[in-house]
Amino acid sequence: MALSSAPDLPWLGPPIDARPLFAAEHAALLATLRALEPADWRREAVPGWTVRDLAAHLVGDCYGRLARDRDRHEGGPRPAPGETLEAFIHRLNQEWVDAWARVSPAALIDTLDLVGAQVARLFATADLDAASLGVSWAGADPAPMWLDCAREFTEFWTHRQQLRHAVGQESDPGPRALAVVLDTFMRALPHTLRHTGAPVGTRVQVRVGGPSGGTWTATATGAGGAGRWSLALSDAVTGERDARAADAVVEFDAETAWRLCTRGISPAAALALARTEGDRQLVEAAGQIVSVVH
Repeated sequence: MALSSAPDLPWLGPPIDARPLFAAEHAALLATLRALEPADWRREAVPGWTVRDLAAHLVGDCYGRLARDRDRHEGGPRPAPGETLEAFIHRLNQEWVDAWARVSPAALIDTLDLVGAQVARLFATADLDAASLGVSWAGADPAPMWLDCAREFTEFWTHRQQLRHAVGQESDPGPRALAVVLDTFMRALPHTLRHTGAPVGTRVQVRVGGPSGGTWTATATGAGGAGRWSLALSDAVTGERDARAADAVVEFDAETAWRLCTRGISPAAALALARTEGDRQLVEAAGQIVSVVH
């Protein structure tokens, strides 16, 4: 699955290993879909897409991953001249969903059962230190495989929650998967703050409560470009500031945090639910975090 050796991007923080979680997530997705009533497939899952549409999108994600990383297939659509990455991805997703409109829910489940299991096996043997697809919301292109793998896991998990919400179920509270999702999403924090100027050593801390939560601290480095803020710095860089409180703190509950990162809730609404302290400009900058192509 490697494109080349992985880039050195220490500001992303320590690697995440999502590989062991794909098989269980695949099984949970199939269980969710198989429990649906016929009318449920017509419910809106995300704006503009029904439950059936979202299931078809997941099939497309699986086929795309297998074609690219397992089969080395180089065919397929390309961005139009002047088309942004975001516009290209949204267009490609919609074209796929439209093309699969004639496929029945039962056939979608059968196809997901097949290709989803193949994707889980593919990631089970992935080399986390290899280079892989860029992760635009983290500012990494190419990205290390550990981040690409974790990003892909968050997509499957997030779409399953959207399916659950569409039929009146709450988010799956399983702490192991949610902990990996939140940790992955928070790797967007340095990229989120990239246009926020601050003295070297300034620290912005995001905390998420509960058994799946944690604390992520981005520190201003004084460097340019993608490494302007870092989730991983030595004491030699941060110096005496490590003994002080963070310059800004934003604390979310887990549900608000993941929904903010996927834009299921707006930054303003999320910050209204958060506990915050410190520099308000830094608080609001951190509240802009987004961990999907948006």
